[in-house]
Amino acid sequence: MIPTLVGITFLTFAVMHLAPGDPAQVRFAGAALDADAQGPSVASAIERFRREHLLDQPLWKQYLHYLGPFDLSERGHPWFGGSGAQPYGGLLAGDLEHELLRPNVSIRAELARRLAVTVPFTLLAVLLSYAIALPLALFSVLRRGSGVDLCATLCVFLLYAVPTFWAGLLLQLCFGASGLSWLPVLGLHDKDAGELGSLASWLDLLRHAILPLACLTYGGFAYVSRQMRSGMLEVMREDYIRTARAKGLPERTVVLRHALRNSLIPVVTLFATVLPALIGGSVIVESIFDIPGMGKYAFEGLLQRDYSIVMATTTLSAVMTLVGVLLSDLACAWLDPRIRYE
Repeated sequence: MIPTLVGITFLTFAVMHLAPGDPAQVRFAGAALDADAQGPSVASAIERFRREHLLDQPLWKQYLHYLGPFDLSERGHPWFGGSGAQPYGGLLAGDLEHELLRPNVSIRAELARRLAVTVPFTLLAVLLSYAIALPLALFSVLRRGSGVDLCATLCVFLLYAVPTFWAGLLLQLCFGASGLSWLPVLGLHDKDAGELGSLASWLDLLRHAILPLACLTYGGFAYVSRQMRSGMLEVMREDYIRTARAKGLPERTVVLRHALRNSLIPVVTLFATVLPALIGGSVIVESIFDIPGMGKYAFEGLLQRDYSIVMATTTLSAVMTLVGVLLSDLACAWLDPRIRYE
């Protein structure tokens, strides 16, 4: 996990700096339009900003400064020519720094606030995906080949093919003020939510969360249900399933008691792919529905060319993805005692 994480940070850092523009240009964009009236002050301010944040240094030095644990800026470690006021910093030192365009805003504090929104949404979407996908897959296996199974398969494939951004816009148009006006489509609370009681506030939050959760859930449950159905149909061809049928056991007992446990192994493995997909999808969903979560924070940082925000959100998403891979491996070993890791 550690070398993978370092590789992700390096590639993200390199690709981000290949994109046109930088934080200095965004920071002084308005002043640059009036550069003729202000003279060389704008150019000197841009140069000073780049020097303070090492934007004028080679890419390898900027990356080592981000990675840490030594601060390579003018205030950094004396070993690297700094004043020693702040010798340590970077990712390895646990320092996510401050926003480049809002120096008084700590990225760590902002991420903690945003994660309090994104993590419950993502986990609830994962739970809903599996809670819907597993019964649907069991139903399809028990009724395999029937018209109901074919209809469910077609509907699930259509859902999986629908892009998230398109589904979000359709839901807004259908259920928002321009359509049926059943549900709110922006934010997590109404503007007067602070005046509501606890129960009314929770109901207001629930109404605001329905459409974003639907967008985060439908793709995951469609994918998991198809994989679960394929896995169970493969298990149904095994010898021990034929033996169970030869003993006269009902088909429902054969599926639920003998086939289900072994078919869960590939579905648990899918957790490693469903979780990062939901994290990535939160960028789109939170931007469409104006939810103040980590996905929207990453999108805003990308628009502002704020390297610190983009690197912090990407690194945190990578950590969550790698943890999901680890948990899926451990769950597979727990489900199948024959699996051993050396």
